[in-house]
Amino acid sequence: MSDRPGKPKKPTWVIDKERARRAGAAETVWLFGLHAVRDALANPAREKLRLVVTPNAVDRLGDLHGMEPEITDPRVFGKAVPLAPDSVHQGAALEVRPLKWGGLSDVVLRQAPGERRPLLVALDRVTDPHNIGAILRSAEVFGARAVIAPARHSAPETGALAKTASGALERQPYLRVPNLAEALSQLKGMGFILIGLDGTGDAPLPDLLEGLPSRAICLVLGAEGPGMRDLTMKSCDHVARIPFAADFGSLNVSNAAAVALYAASMA
Repeated sequence: MSDRPGKPKKPTWVIDKERARRAGAAETVWLFGLHAVRDALANPAREKLRLVVTPNAVDRLGDLHGMEPEITDPRVFGKAVPLAPDSVHQGAALEVRPLKWGGLSDVVLRQAPGERRPLLVALDRVTDPHNIGAILRSAEVFGARAVIAPARHSAPETGALAKTASGALERQPYLRVPNLAEALSQLKGMGFILIGLDGTGDAPLPDLLEGLPSRAICLVLGAEGPGMRDLTMKSCDHVARIPFAADFGSLNVSNAAAVALYAASMA
């Protein structure tokens, strides 16, 4: 028997990390709906695996950018792809891998076309894919550099998110970071002013923005109901509120993000 020591056993945390990395590499997403599928097909950065369409949908999609479609009878489309029964797929589904945008600094320090000031959105525990999809759409419209969310407490890329984003998922960076508080701290170091949005905020958002001309802004929003976590709120430089015409009223998180993005982009 050999006296040579065996290969050192890897720590459990290393094994778990490697498994997570392999699982991430194998993960795929089914996008559905004509708009979401068309924009994904046109995105050279998107790794595309399988396109399933009905005869009517393939004509409506137009340019398939070299992708070979699987033509399926509309009566059996639901059996050909793993979509929820209530998915409004319009006869088009595309299996893809999640987009890779790069590191935090790679994205947020990149100037967005036509931006009046550097803008970011950070989301704390916003898990509804429809809300995130709508926020991505607003972020693209108002020229934000990225939407940032914690990896463990936010919606991943899904077909529902992509359909709500109406193509913005292919163009608007959506970064899911390991630790939101650390990411916010890094953004401060990059020169961003963190403005949390909460109904308890002391200053109306437009008034606060007037005092920060041309400054790089990160708008931080929490989930409807619980709002931002305490640590997230403490990370913010300011906490502002969106003023209402009356003493009552509320906006859901995607509407609040759209209003705040507009205000910040115009201030």
